[in-house]
Amino acid sequence: ALFERRLSRQALGAAAAAVAVIALVGGGIGAIVADSARVLTTSTVRIADAPTNVLRPDNPVGEVAQRVQPAVVNIQVSTPSARGEGSGIVIDPQGYIVTNNHVVTMDGAADRADIDVVFTDGTRASAELVGRDPATDLAVLKVDGVQNLTVATLGDSERVEVGEQVVAIGSPLGLARTVTEGIVSATERPIALGESTSDGDVVIDAIQTDAAINPGNSGGPLIDASGAVIGINTSIFTRTGGSIGLGFAIPVNDVRAIATSLMTEGSVRHATIGVNARKADNGDVEGAELVNVREGSPALEAGLREGDVVTMIGERRVRSSDELIVAVRRAGADVDVPVEVIRDGSRIEVTVRPVLA
Repeated sequence: ALFERRLSRQALGAAAAAVAVIALVGGGIGAIVADSARVLTTSTVRIADAPTNVLRPDNPVGEVAQRVQPAVVNIQVSTPSARGEGSGIVIDPQGYIVTNNHVVTMDGAADRADIDVVFTDGTRASAELVGRDPATDLAVLKVDGVQNLTVATLGDSERVEVGEQVVAIGSPLGLARTVTEGIVSATERPIALGESTSDGDVVIDAIQTDAAINPGNSGGPLIDASGAVIGINTSIFTRTGGSIGLGFAIPVNDVRAIATSLMTEGSVRHATIGVNARKADNGDVEGAELVNVREGSPALEAGLREGDVVTMIGERRVRSSDELIVAVRRAGADVDVPVEVIRDGSRIEVTVRPVLA
């Protein structure tokens, strides 16, 4: 354009000036960016470490977890078509482990499955099913050849109080060695775990807790502040599939008795009076209404009949059919037990002698 003289010298000068300005601005921006980059890095880094002489707060939950975790195991169950897992605790140095029946049977889907136990140090061992009790959702496994087993300390669930601090340990959602903390929110909470089986009604007299319990926690321990096991976590109430603070554990006194029977005899029998019942729906009375009294049963021999509403077993108040089941089991077999019923609007008392079945 210059050689063909299409631009005046004034226009060319203006264009050159514009180019110079753009170059200066671009160079300035580049310099600013370069300076900024230099500001964001330094060769003299000073990161402050926490002083080592500051007293750390107590960690009672961590101390309890450290003591008990070596006795907690991850249980992996498999069949050719399915896999499941849960938790358990070592209760005897010979290799006996207690867990939930629904863990080893994958909620009833497998009668006999391959069972592996994984300990906190990574040791893996094959386990055999010693025995199970579907009526209380408990089972006992045994491993052989594992040395230096840490055995859990069992407490006394009769001394558990509402409001006391508890810790749950297990493998929720497959995350082994998970620790959660909460309180006991209720005791003697009759919970039906499912439909009746050939072994009886699946009902537990649960310890209720708000410690987070999720699938995979089943069979793991609920522990008090002293590190003693007070229950075996077994179920939750949820509408989402996850924990909402309503978890339930089988009281350890029941666990001790049932596990002992499974380890020594391979089976368990429970006290019964031979009735079927439902929650009384009469607004004037709360209890368990008898809908069937079986022939030759202790209930029939004691004079109980259909339509009676049971309100007390021994010294325990009965508010539902589930509570009737656990109250009879608590009373035990071959002992005379006072039973209070409402019949035709009148309150009467009979004596029943439960039997094992």
